[in-house]
Amino acid sequence: MSPASLKWSCLLGTSLLSLGLSQGLASSSAQAAPLHLYSAPALSPDGHRLATLDSIEATGAEEAPPARLVLRTLPDQRDEARRETATQETGNRDITVTLPCEDCAPSSPSWSPDGTRLAFIVRHKNTQNREVLSVTADGKTVTSLLKFTGSLQNLRYGPDSQLAVLAIANARRDPGALQAGAPETGEIDAQEDEQRIATIEKDGLHWQSPDTLYVYEYDWQKSGDGPAFVGTAAPGNGDAHWWSAHLSRFAKGHEQVLYTHPLSQQIGLPLVSPDGRTVSFVAGLMSDFGFFGGDAFQLDLTRAGARPVNLTRNAKSTVTGLSWCQGRLIASTIASPKTIMQALDTKSPLIVSSDDLLSDGSGEPRLVCAGDKSVVIRQSFTKPPEIWAGPFGSWQQLTHLNDGETVPFTASSISWTSDGFQVQGWHLTPKTRPAAMTRNGKVPMITMIHGGPSSAVTPRFLRASGDAAVLLNAGYDLFMPNPRGSYGQGEAFTLANRRDFGHGDLRDIHRGIDALEKTAPIDESRLGVTGYSYGGYMTMWIVTQTNRFRAAAAGGGIANWQSYYGQNGIDAWMPPFFGATVYDDPAIYAHSSPMTFIKQVRTPTFIYVGANDVECPPAQSLEFYHALRALGIPTSLVIYPGEGHGMRGHDHAVDAQKRMLAWFGRYLNAAPPTAMSSGSGKTN
Repeated sequence: MSPASLKWSCLLGTSLLSLGLSQGLASSSAQAAPLHLYSAPALSPDGHRLATLDSIEATGAEEAPPARLVLRTLPDQRDEARRETATQETGNRDITVTLPCEDCAPSSPSWSPDGTRLAFIVRHKNTQNREVLSVTADGKTVTSLLKFTGSLQNLRYGPDSQLAVLAIANARRDPGALQAGAPETGEIDAQEDEQRIATIEKDGLHWQSPDTLYVYEYDWQKSGDGPAFVGTAAPGNGDAHWWSAHLSRFAKGHEQVLYTHPLSQQIGLPLVSPDGRTVSFVAGLMSDFGFFGGDAFQLDLTRAGARPVNLTRNAKSTVTGLSWCQGRLIASTIASPKTIMQALDTKSPLIVSSDDLLSDGSGEPRLVCAGDKSVVIRQSFTKPPEIWAGPFGSWQQLTHLNDGETVPFTASSISWTSDGFQVQGWHLTPKTRPAAMTRNGKVPMITMIHGGPSSAVTPRFLRASGDAAVLLNAGYDLFMPNPRGSYGQGEAFTLANRRDFGHGDLRDIHRGIDALEKTAPIDESRLGVTGYSYGGYMTMWIVTQTNRFRAAAAGGGIANWQSYYGQNGIDAWMPPFFGATVYDDPAIYAHSSPMTFIKQVRTPTFIYVGANDVECPPAQSLEFYHALRALGIPTSLVIYPGEGHGMRGHDHAVDAQKRMLAWFGRYLNAAPPTAMSSGSGKTN
């Protein structure tokens, strides 16, 4: 599942590639300087000032420093005098805001309606101490607005210059199922963190949503009767219940439910129109909070009992972002392999299509708008991220901090047909590789399966320290498919593996490899497979279904859907995908469980997982490892202490990656392989 915040649950898969964790292995990029990264872009209401969180990827043994909060003045070609005046005011177009401590990590920048100040949150390292600060637009004067013990996120100014935030007082840990879970001792579920909307006043926080609900997202609603909000919320455990969260209006501490979705649909990204009369949101089958994708819906807030209208019905794309730009609602979509942004109205068409990923720094298309400007962070597999800004679709490059970055591989989009679907994926090839990797003119290839399953591989510039980059650097071709269940082909495609995990997905992957082998010198006898979260599950599943792959590495996987149901901390995600609970339909869970077919495994498999993984508990990896040991299949299991869903600790990330590389080296390249079965295990 998928960074709430990095986007990742058991199924989205916080792989090392996704997290971009630093380590000492060789870089895949010929980097003259560390890679600069941009996130959380916030435009001032007049579109003249931009705030971003700027960070660098660590390239040595040390972890990267905290992100910096940077203010930039956008060029205005129509008013050169105003541009020069702004530059004189700031002294420099790029201003780094001075924070109160060296280890402070800033987040959630938000401009005041008049554009004179920017509010943001800072966290003091390794503590629950948070502070809300405000800085003037010139970056010179920083003021403290609130000190708080607990969790704060999603800071937003409202139309009357009030600040609101999502807050958990005295939080047991940071919110999100990807975080390392608290030890399960004492009375279980006796205390649950409650995340609520609060406004920030001089005397502290004023709660605006009931204490019986966990609020996941919100937006201000223009109102003449005090603060009002529209958001998503559910009662009970925040990690577990997002899949049943409903859309509600909040005012004066009370909730009014606006929309309750069906079982096979989740909702996210609520966005209230500037006039406060409608709310738009994304709804679809989603496996992880934060990795939103589906169709765009709109609900009339002025009519009691109104039902949402689907604005993108039957589109062959997935909406991952919504923005109001100059009075028009813009949907940002994955239309594999492209990013497409278009207005969702009946006015003259307004559309941008790009082979690059256009986003807010995340892996899904997103757009930030204000005034007559918009901002995207533009990148691809072979072009590093930079900020582009300007009128919608006429963006100009604003930053050049990654000039000179090159990559020693090529990337291409491929497509093929499978069971009537047009499936898409990516093929990455090193420009050079160790001579020993090529045998009889052919090269080894590793298939990397993304998490989710409701997600997609998009053309995001690879981190030098991520799994994909180091595998390429070691000389492997990579195949990164977007099989059924993925975003990018419309909601019917995302729904296509519902109640059929593993079966149709694997047919799509097999046929993608078959298609690739017709055009590229891939060595059928040296295929590997890896993935994390849902990708880890698929790796475990694949080795029970076919002997085609000669080595496997499964991170944070799932071996037995039936036992998993009672072990994980987010079981509410499963009925939308399986159609029922495991207690009501155990057979459908067994239908897709690797353990059901465990005696068919012949593939050497490396397994690793975090000891405190809430989404894909280590018991699942232990169950799979125990079976492989009993069956005499070469295997190795490493459980990393203190880790949640993904290896966030630097040393653990390095160790897991070194072990994975050694595993593939041993079974794919040490010597010509011997046949493990009479057939390749292909599915045609």
